[in-house]
Amino acid sequence: MFFFSIFTIGVLYVLAKGFGFGETGGLGLFGMALILAGVMNFVSYFWSDKIVLGISGAKPVKKQDNPALYRLVENLCIAAGLPLPKIYTIQDSATNAFATGRNPKHAAIAFTTGILQKLNKQELEGVTAHELSHVGNRDTLLMSVVSILVGTIALLSDWFLRSMWYGGRSDDRENKSGAIFAVLALLAAILAPIIATLIQLAVSRRRELLADASGVLLTRYPEGLASALMKISSDKEPLEVANRGTAHLYIINPLKGKQALGFLASLFNTHPPVEVRIKALREMEGKV
Repeated sequence: MFFFSIFTIGVLYVLAKGFGFGETGGLGLFGMALILAGVMNFVSYFWSDKIVLGISGAKPVKKQDNPALYRLVENLCIAAGLPLPKIYTIQDSATNAFATGRNPKHAAIAFTTGILQKLNKQELEGVTAHELSHVGNRDTLLMSVVSILVGTIALLSDWFLRSMWYGGRSDDRENKSGAIFAVLALLAAILAPIIATLIQLAVSRRRELLADASGVLLTRYPEGLASALMKISSDKEPLEVANRGTAHLYIINPLKGKQALGFLASLFNTHPPVEVRIKALREMEGKV
């Protein structure tokens, strides 16, 4: 996260300097960019959970509506030492689930109706433990902030590219250093969104593996989650309310695109390959 913040600030500086915003008025535009990033992070911190739940069409579930689900979540929360999150369901026959919220006290877990119907108790415990691990590890906050930073970089790159085409200050570019910064800024504007996205996806993949392992420490039954991952990945029905912006939140990519296995192609996966996750889980058999 620290590296990502430094990367973001560095990109902003190169863009500002390269497009001639480094002097009179330059600090103003650079400052505006930093303020924009700050505002977007503030919004993400306090309202990202509500936004994601709203986009997903998730509806709150009362205890009397599904007492078995509540007991399952409550028992795992006790084992994890976490407060009970708000529980939501998404009216969709696809099998998936996700967690969101800025901290354990403001967390929420959403299950599709499909996952509640198609998984057995041990599999559902594995999925729930995985999502609670995201909450306990603060992954929900981390990924929300990372997502906003990626969006900010993409927005500002587009902003500075447009400023270059529509003019800007040419006097800074008449000297050698100005020309060098202009070239660097152009490269940054083009490559920064791609690099930022790759960082986001790498963080997402690492946190998924950590949540798998942490979840197994709660249930003490690796095969439950492994079996759940097999069922979810084999379900070819896409989740209608999912989109590229929220795909990384789910336990398995809900867009159901084929996971790339080649090194370069796999850099763009939101999740580790299911085969890799299942292998890691089964290697934990007898160790927990």
